[in-house]
Amino acid sequence: MGRGKFEYLSEKNGEWWLTEDEHGDLKLSYRIKDIIFDQMSDFQHVMIVDSYNFGKMLVLDGIVQTTSKDGHIYNEMITHVPLSIHPDPKRVLIIGGGDCGAAREAAKYEHVEQIDMVEIDELVVKACKKYLPEVSGNLSDPRVNFVYEDGVEFVRNKEKEYDVIIVDSSDPIGPAEVLFEKSFYQSLHHALKDDGLMVCQSQSPIFHDNIMKQTYQRIHDVFGKASMYTAVVPTYPGGLWSFTIGTKQYMNPAPEKVQGKETSYVNAEIIQSCFTLPEFVKNSL
Repeated sequence: MGRGKFEYLSEKNGEWWLTEDEHGDLKLSYRIKDIIFDQMSDFQHVMIVDSYNFGKMLVLDGIVQTTSKDGHIYNEMITHVPLSIHPDPKRVLIIGGGDCGAAREAAKYEHVEQIDMVEIDELVVKACKKYLPEVSGNLSDPRVNFVYEDGVEFVRNKEKEYDVIIVDSSDPIGPAEVLFEKSFYQSLHHALKDDGLMVCQSQSPIFHDNIMKQTYQRIHDVFGKASMYTAVVPTYPGGLWSFTIGTKQYMNPAPEKVQGKETSYVNAEIIQSCFTLPEFVKNSL
């Protein structure tokens, strides 16, 4: 593939640089040791690159999705927090999450009986399982059912099937844009059991506050109960990142549930404190 055709890849003095463009307002550049995997899928340009500061990175259409250095923070937070809230999750649905990190974390709960992972782009899963085991763990748990189709269509006609739904989407552009629509949240509501809950990433409170507020409001409108928590993920713009939960019943986490789960970031104290929001985020909501 002619790498020069992509604006986000450039060569300077014999070194590769990846430049992530945040809608023309902010650019982040990473010096790259090696381009490990580089292929177009039916949906997007998929790359695994090895960077100097963050190790191996999954990059989709020039946007960094996860890294071997800090990917565990995001994946643990989007998974263990909702699973600590539901008292007995048996069936978990993950929409997106092609790096397999969220499914890997969910599989640490022995009482979870089934994990349906619906990812539109099979190439992302294959690349991550082969070239990014630091995130994917080369996931092969028999409880994980890989479904390669559109998550919106998959969930549209589901009714009261899941205890927890995790929406692990990329930014709301391109294929992931529909995962931020109110109609999608309504489908999730129908797909959840009467005491079910969902979580999604809701972008940066600093750079994407309009998306964050819109996501929170839409989920609150659909579920009647919503809450937000945050974590710091260094490779995401602004560092501070938000997650929004919509729930039919349960609101309070049981921090002790994460004990013994072999996490690198999440612990009981993090579970207790992550719902404490900065004042500017509270005021924004």
